Amino acid sequence: MGRTYVFECSQCGYRVRVSGGADRGFHFAVQTLLCFECKQLYDAVTGFRIAVVSPLKEPLIRRRFKSLKEAAAKKAARPPTFAEALNRLPPPGAKPFRWLRFKPACPAFPRHRVREWEHPDRCPQCGVVMEQNALPFRIWD
Repeated sequence: MGRTYVFECSQCGYRVRVSGGADRGFHFAVQTLLCFECKQLYDAVTGFRIAVVSPLKEPLIRRRFKSLKEAAAKKAARPPTFAEALNRLPPPGAKPFRWLRFKPACPAFPRHRVREWEHPDRCPQCGVVMEQNALPFRIWD
């Protein structure tokens, strides 16, 4: 079960809801990132559990017309945002699963420079150590 906490800076009042480090639920994993260009903290999806579909169970017409472009586009796809991963339902009746791994990247603009942020760490706005609320804001997955 993953947890989201409220972190607050006592000096500048910056407030954000993130996990505060690496966290993992049943269907996806996140890592809290500090984006140097946005000066924000984000929970970026670093792993996502998807159902494995057998090629024999896929309809024949889809198997025939699947192009190489579609396969390449799937591999180069961006990871889902935290909200998309949280709201996505697993396919009904799917048994075999596999994990897709993603490199940590800024959810707003993937080319921004980022670094992993672990609590206790500094505020991205002013540099003071941020405080974590005692109770989780959200328990997900």
